[in-house]
Amino acid sequence: MALETSTPQELLELEKDGRAERTKWVLSAPDPPSLWRELMDLVLPEGRTLPSLVKNCGFKPLVWFQALFPILCWSRNYTARKFRNDLLAGLTLASLCIPQSIGYATLARLDPQYGLYTSVVPPLIYAVMGTSREIAIGPVAVVSLLLASMVQKVENPVENPDAYRNLVLTTTFFVGIFQAISGLFRLGFLVDFLSHSAVVGFMAGAAIIIGLQQLKGLLGLTHFTNKTDIISVLKATWISVHHSWNPLNCILGCSFLCFILITRFVGKKKKKLYWLPAMAPLISVILSTLIVYLTRADKHGINIIKHIKRGLNPSSIHQLQFHDSRTMDAAKIGIVVAVVALAEALAVGRSFASIKGYRIDGNKEMIAMGIMNTLGSFSSCYVATGSFSRSAVNFSAGCETAMSNIVMSITVIVSLELFTKLLYFTPTAILASVILSALPGLVDLNEAYKIWKIDKLDFLACIGAFTGVLFVSVEIGLLVAVTVSFLKIIITTIQPGIEVLGRIPGTEIFCNVDQYPMAIKSNPVLVLRFRSGLICFANANFVKEKIMKLVTEDQEDGNTKHNGKISVQLVILDMSNLVNIDTSGIASLQELHKNLISNGIELAFVNPRWQVIHKLKLANFVEKIRGKVFLTVEEAVDACLNAKISTI
Repeated sequence: MALETSTPQELLELEKDGRAERTKWVLSAPDPPSLWRELMDLVLPEGRTLPSLVKNCGFKPLVWFQALFPILCWSRNYTARKFRNDLLAGLTLASLCIPQSIGYATLARLDPQYGLYTSVVPPLIYAVMGTSREIAIGPVAVVSLLLASMVQKVENPVENPDAYRNLVLTTTFFVGIFQAISGLFRLGFLVDFLSHSAVVGFMAGAAIIIGLQQLKGLLGLTHFTNKTDIISVLKATWISVHHSWNPLNCILGCSFLCFILITRFVGKKKKKLYWLPAMAPLISVILSTLIVYLTRADKHGINIIKHIKRGLNPSSIHQLQFHDSRTMDAAKIGIVVAVVALAEALAVGRSFASIKGYRIDGNKEMIAMGIMNTLGSFSSCYVATGSFSRSAVNFSAGCETAMSNIVMSITVIVSLELFTKLLYFTPTAILASVILSALPGLVDLNEAYKIWKIDKLDFLACIGAFTGVLFVSVEIGLLVAVTVSFLKIIITTIQPGIEVLGRIPGTEIFCNVDQYPMAIKSNPVLVLRFRSGLICFANANFVKEKIMKLVTEDQEDGNTKHNGKISVQLVILDMSNLVNIDTSGIASLQELHKNLISNGIELAFVNPRWQVIHKLKLANFVEKIRGKVFLTVEEAVDACLNAKISTI
């Protein structure tokens, strides 16, 4: 009732009092978190404080154990039905894993048994510590190629295979250490340096290079280049084909490659036959080995694996090189390989987790990957990570938990103990065909086309990674991808967008006049909004010049339309999107304020974040603009217009 009987003047005074009170709310915002707290937020788990972690450590060790070993959580509800599904999935997985692991070890220029070793220890550790249910752990094609391409530049795998193997194991140790540290200190953003588009291009380029590398086994070539670029590989193939290739290897390998691809086609058409493409590589290995053994084709030019060392993973601690001149090389290679391995594993885990409707913990995944690779390097394993193809098989086979990895690992252990002698006559052309059959899944043309349609700069990162891997080397392709991604960030940061806002008719909402042409600019007020979350030394001068240009254009437009009677009297900067500002940004705003004042134009701020208003108060900038800080754009515009009316 009191408001209904109030005079317009009293209502105006009440509104002014309310506006003044809300301005106090903005100006009296609490200080932002301290530098120490921000650093601790980067290190500690979200929502936790150091005292709470100490308390949990002292009185609730079970919480720590459950966080470190997720198997303690899901095993409490484990049933016989789940075990049956995991058993079938694990056996199906092992049938694909065994031939792939042998093939990927040769791709990494290691003896075949090292691929099998890598399919024993890492899957067991991941099953205890990992958070993904579907991911299948073991050697993968891209990481094997990356290791071979980088390590062979330090140590020649042909001239000194023992030193090469030791350097690969040392690199694996550093991969694990870097991955574990990344998880402990929540450095997952490092993996994001490889953007989605960069990964798509990198995988496609690597797939083509891996495919070309398999020409050595498929054609039965005895001498081949160690380089990974397409020009060198095609040149080596052309020279070898004219001298030392054996057509029997090609016939055998291509025949079974067609068989594997046909079974994959059938498996896609009939979902119930999901096991057929998964079993096809193992069936190919068994049949081809029998053919070579019964016909003694190895006497007629068919290249075979020959000896695979029998027995479980031997200790390799004494083989790690920490006092050698090449230790730093291993550490540098380890960092690159760790990022690629994590990017692939997290992409695999997240994709299947989204299908099943649960969430994987990225930091726990990094810790699990780090520990499994660190301990793996002690037991003759090279770098392991999540496999796209085997995880898809695991998912299709109906796995329920990470127990399928345990089943797969036990199956590989049995194979190492009992069946390695049976692989003596396995032709190398079959391993090449197994690897080639897994490559089409790495080339995603539809995704590349989608990236082109959505974001052309992202497509540059994609095509840059692809061409870098294809025509130079794997590491150069990665470098190009990361560089293009960084350039995109830098360009966006240096030239942040600034929007001109207008009021939507019939509302109190202010929107971008370019996006909403019906929005009306509130003359003589120019309302601008930052699209960037940061004003810093890189873009501060650009922001100032852009605002002055918009003010000048608006004044010229007003003079043209209204015969010089209306011009800008107030510039309002909407800071609701602005997360932070540095000293260069504040200095640039101060210079902007001086330029505006010299032209008879005042400056006001709207809804600055607490980091921003805290720094503006410390710089005494709020006093210089005479406290023109408002909670909303509407209040800022109305305050200006009311002040203008009151002076008439």
